[in-house]
Amino acid sequence: MNSKRPVNLDLTTIQFPLPALTSIVHRITGVILFIGLIFAFWALDTSLSSPLGFEAVRDTLANNVLAKLTTWGLLSALAFHLVAGIKHLLMDMDIGVTLEGGVKKAQVTVVVSVVLIILAGVWVW
Repeated sequence: MNSKRPVNLDLTTIQFPLPALTSIVHRITGVILFIGLIFAFWALDTSLSSPLGFEAVRDTLANNVLAKLTTWGLLSALAFHLVAGIKHLLMDMDIGVTLEGGVKKAQVTVVVSVVLIILAGVWVW
């Protein structure tokens, strides 16, 4: 038996590097976007059903704080997922696959995503 194996692997005590965290968040935002399709499809279906439906969606998005937060959350998830997806495409093309390149791309991913999330918040509110 190998005595060097961990006995109790507690994930809360592990310090993940930034590239690992951005990869994990990329997966989480993908799940959020998939679940958010329910809201998006409802809004699309209702707004295209009739002029009254369009008014209802517009009023909901303009006056309901929960709807604004949901919209901002979905746009934020989309922004991060898009930027992280571009980072993964660059990795697939063998661009920046070194340790230093991975850290730099993760930093750029976070910075660009934060800027896009702030812009989305300004646009929604």
